[in-house]
Amino acid sequence: MVKRTYLMAMLIGIFSVPILAQDHFYNGDPDASFLAARTLAFNGERSIARDTLKHILTKYPNYSDVRTLLASTYSWDGNYNEARGHFNKITSKDRQNKETWVAAIKNEMYAKEYYIALGLSNKAMHYLKEDQDLIALKKEILIQIKKASEVVLKNDEDEANKEAKKEKVFKNSIGISNRYDVFDVAYDPMVYSSLEFKRETKMGSIIPRINYSNRFQINGLQYELDAYPKFSKTFYAYTNYAFSNAPTFPNHRVGGELYANLPKSLEVSIGMRYLDFKSTQVNIFTGSVGMYRGNYYVSLRPYITPSKVKPISLSGTLVGRRYLKDAENYLGFLAGYGFSSDLRQLRDGDEVLAETLLFVESQHLLLEYQFTSKSQPHLYKANLGVLRQELAFDSGNYYWSVSAGFTYHIKF
Repeated sequence: MVKRTYLMAMLIGIFSVPILAQDHFYNGDPDASFLAARTLAFNGERSIARDTLKHILTKYPNYSDVRTLLASTYSWDGNYNEARGHFNKITSKDRQNKETWVAAIKNEMYAKEYYIALGLSNKAMHYLKEDQDLIALKKEILIQIKKASEVVLKNDEDEANKEAKKEKVFKNSIGISNRYDVFDVAYDPMVYSSLEFKRETKMGSIIPRINYSNRFQINGLQYELDAYPKFSKTFYAYTNYAFSNAPTFPNHRVGGELYANLPKSLEVSIGMRYLDFKSTQVNIFTGSVGMYRGNYYVSLRPYITPSKVKPISLSGTLVGRRYLKDAENYLGFLAGYGFSSDLRQLRDGDEVLAETLLFVESQHLLLEYQFTSKSQPHLYKANLGVLRQELAFDSGNYYWSVSAGFTYHIKF
């Protein structure tokens, strides 16, 4: 093999020796050089063959067989783009050259560019009518396109299945939360805990909950049910009922609110809360305006409370969040003026305050961070808050309270 290659190289040298050393153009026998280069190419010496073929083309740029062989050697070595350029030069001028058309089509098939190959075969058949070799090539291309489409479809399905497994939808969750409040004056620390179960249904989510508190050395339980019925893509609602015999909770708590998702990532709502204490009943009117912008969410909620004690009480909260990797991971804050919506009742002597608390002056700020585990079924939320509020038994004087809480949810 080495001996043959050496002989072929000698032949190429004989047929392509330039007349003058400084003359870089080819001046040999192009046909003899072409035959020698073809033998080298078929014997695997494609680099040497290409040098000869390029040399021939310096003087005979329209020698189609030479350029076709040069393009084929690039194609055999996987340099499909280089081959394509040479094939295009030939087919744009010599449109009846069947050998070049076939080689150009096969080059695209090797490159797995089946749609380009199909276009070339249609173009070739336009100039070479009813050519059986081209017809056979076109059929093979169509078969390969079908196979490739099936592979892509299968890969897409596999990827979708992987994503479905990765993003498994959990319809149930159990949540436990605890919060601890400490005060700078007047009151002993207070503890709040809750245990809830959440069930996602086609109609919306349902959340039964048990709340526990220890305030003023009084243990109290409250039984609560939340529901979020969905009416359409635009409208959904919040409904709530809670019951307790403990003096630190309302005997009955009822809530309802209608939400609407509007264009431009806006959400609005309107609703009310009803609190039934042993001595009085309270109606609270509320609503909200929320806006999503990129990874950010801001919501403003007022509370309007008419009463016999004062003509009206106005308070509100502002919520802001920055979402991280998804809707369940975020950093946020809640700032409020006026009574807290969860009614952290206080005490005046031996009396646990109810309605009176709605009219004391207060401000509060809560920071929170919610995050999930890598496997998704675990959800955590930590919060830290501070409250400045007027003493109910000493108007004009204030106390400070710091709260810390943690919530854990497990999905299944």
